[in-house]
Amino acid sequence: MTKRKEILTGWAKITLGLLIFALGVHLTIFANIGLAPWDCLGMGISYHTPLNYGLSMTLVAMAVLALDLALRERIGYGTLIDALLTGNFVQMFNSLNPLPLNQGLWSGIGIMMAGFVLIALGMALYMSAEQGCGPRDSLMVGLGKRMPKIPIGFVEILLWAVVLLIGWMLGGPVGVGTLLSTFCAGAVMQAVYAVIHFEPRDMKHRSIPEVTRLLTETTLSVRDRKKDSDE
Repeated sequence: MTKRKEILTGWAKITLGLLIFALGVHLTIFANIGLAPWDCLGMGISYHTPLNYGLSMTLVAMAVLALDLALRERIGYGTLIDALLTGNFVQMFNSLNPLPLNQGLWSGIGIMMAGFVLIALGMALYMSAEQGCGPRDSLMVGLGKRMPKIPIGFVEILLWAVVLLIGWMLGGPVGVGTLLSTFCAGAVMQAVYAVIHFEPRDMKHRSIPEVTRLLTETTLSVRDRKKDSDE
């Protein structure tokens, strides 16, 4: 497989992975039993600033991206594709689902757990393209590299617990789903990755400049070969 084809195949893999990931996120929303920790933080910030929830989440994303750079995590095309597609994919599933939001606690827990499985599988698929992660996933991986003896799923539990604590201290709403997300999403991730033998910290991500250079070199090489054959 040529470098160009490998990169383009990686983009397709990232897109499919984010589609699966977004379906998982949709299920956690459809469960209707509480906000995820990051959303709790965004709501908490909105209570103490002139920013609305959307702008608060944008501020959080920018802060997380700054932390990613501080941890020397590479920002790749996968990061950009994540930023462009994930929210739209989640909105698509929210719009296409003809059913009303779940109203039962136990059914909500089951739906949310299924969502966690899809989120973990989607993350594994798009990370395996090795072209960068979304900002929050990059933060998890970056922290995980600095705690190599701790399973990656439990790194996420620690991260989400800190996020939840800050969100709660700012007055963000906390429900059953919030606690379930904090302490179960990482555990489900760890179980899924053990089954499929995937370790996010082993991925060797390529930055945007690296991939762009490879694409440019491949394109020039193809043009040169075509020119030589014409002559």
